[in-house]
Amino acid sequence: MSALASLRRATSGDLDALVALQHAAYAGNRVKLGVEPIPLQADYAQVLRDWEVWLADGPDGLAGALILELRPDDLLIWSVAVSPTAQKSGVGNRLLAAAEDRARQIGRPAVRLYTGQKLTHNVAWYSRHGYRVESVETMPDRAIVHMIKTDF
Repeated sequence: MSALASLRRATSGDLDALVALQHAAYAGNRVKLGVEPIPLQADYAQVLRDWEVWLADGPDGLAGALILELRPDDLLIWSVAVSPTAQKSGVGNRLLAAAEDRARQIGRPAVRLYTGQKLTHNVAWYSRHGYRVESVETMPDRAIVHMIKTDF
């Protein structure tokens, strides 16, 4: 069974739960980055309209969310968010595998993502899953590490 099959597509009825999950999942990054994480600056009603949002349900509500932007030449993982109560349970691994399943399904040769340079634990986690650093973008308030995977 593909990892994607274990998730469900979000609907507009999931908006409040999705926003709550994103805020809970990214709260620690705010401290490490010293700025508001990019996913916490989003309009999630628009995210639900414009991108694919896949959800992992858990016993106490949403365990995780995967937000994908299907672009012409690749698939961008815009967010991988795991509830603090579900961290270290494999939900993040399942979400990442689901993104790669989706890229294969739609015929994209690459999966890209980005994370904050100060979030070294994220860079290491993605690297362990076969992603490599493609570039580092310096912005006025932060540096973003762009990563890519083509062998999935």
